[in-house]
Amino acid sequence: MNSILNPFIDELHYYNTTLEFMTSIEEYIDADTMKMLLYSERIITFRVPWLQDNGKLEVNYGYRVQHSSALGPYKGGIRFHPSVNLDILKFLAFEQTMKNALTGLPLGGAKGGADFDPHGKSDHEIMRFCQSYMNELYKYIGATTDIPAGDIGVGNREIGYMFGQYKKLMNVFEGVFTGKELHLAGLDGRMQATGFGLIYITERLLNTYDDTIQNKRVIISGSGKVGLYAALKAQQMGAIIVAMNDSSGTIVDENGIDVDRLIQYKMIEGKSIRDYCLASTQILGNVKDIWNIPCDIALPCATQNELDENDLEKLTKNGCKVIAEGANKPLTQDAVKAVLETDILYLPGKAANAGGVLTSGIEMMQNAQMDVFNFEYVDKRLKEMMEDLFDAIQTKAIEINDSKNYLKASNLLAYEKLSKAIKSQGII
Repeated sequence: MNSILNPFIDELHYYNTTLEFMTSIEEYIDADTMKMLLYSERIITFRVPWLQDNGKLEVNYGYRVQHSSALGPYKGGIRFHPSVNLDILKFLAFEQTMKNALTGLPLGGAKGGADFDPHGKSDHEIMRFCQSYMNELYKYIGATTDIPAGDIGVGNREIGYMFGQYKKLMNVFEGVFTGKELHLAGLDGRMQATGFGLIYITERLLNTYDDTIQNKRVIISGSGKVGLYAALKAQQMGAIIVAMNDSSGTIVDENGIDVDRLIQYKMIEGKSIRDYCLASTQILGNVKDIWNIPCDIALPCATQNELDENDLEKLTKNGCKVIAEGANKPLTQDAVKAVLETDILYLPGKAANAGGVLTSGIEMMQNAQMDVFNFEYVDKRLKEMMEDLFDAIQTKAIEINDSKNYLKASNLLAYEKLSKAIKSQGII
């Protein structure tokens, strides 16, 4: 079976991701269906020329990997980061396809981006880059074709610039992007959704074992929107946030981090996590130090491959009971193998961080209906959908007599939905 991966052996991220997926459910896989899932339906590569403020021309590569439309229109984020290449985008698009399949919404999977670094660029430079990127991408997207969203390096500002250029080129105001600002027909609650959803599904997991997040010691890596809003919701539900980090280091507070204060520093004032300082706070210089902190729940929310088998060993020794992925593939392949051999309950990102795409689906509905949904409605639906998603995975895990293997159950549930859709459309 693994021989069908041979064409991708030089694409390290994509090969490892698909190998892990196939290995976890090998006894259930049909080779022909898997071949269809391994090859993206369409990969678009293009140049993105743009002018610096000093008039100097720069050129970057832009990409869009439209992986699968078996279940619906392509859906997935756009990432601007120097590390972006086709290998990374293919692995992210594959994961997005599986995640979207789990949601139960009629959505396919995609991912896009450019090897452009927005850090240190002026607002005008970022605007010109976004407009140039859209000058090519607009041909391949649309409200019922491919609906991008934000990702690393792409927030409300960048989405606004790209949406504006699309509208100018197409002369149509439609829901071609999700994650838009509210005055551009965005969704109230979308910004909080991935972090809030991570806590809702973690609570549902704990409830299954007659437990709750209340009074649990929680550590969270990353203090972007996902990490901060996960911390906020966990604290609101009675958890104690004992450690968080960003690229500048790790903060530890045994009494619990003041999340509202940290959000003010990080999101409003643009400061680093080291600027958070209370009498009870300890500052550690290394981002990896966070995995040394005793906890009940660990939520890796920063980036892929941030938690390796050595970090996992520390978490295990320190009594960690739950790991739920807020980022995409934050555990290395070796760490995933190792965690499945422990008593830690592990929720993979394709399930745990699905809150973002679930609310993107709600935003698409809002735009299609020319309606406006309030925050309370969105948050209520998010909670219900995350609970339903976990229940479906739990049911599948019990069905295959592996009741705590949520990775295997998630992969199989997504695969079965995609396989049925592919076969029913006469593709094979």
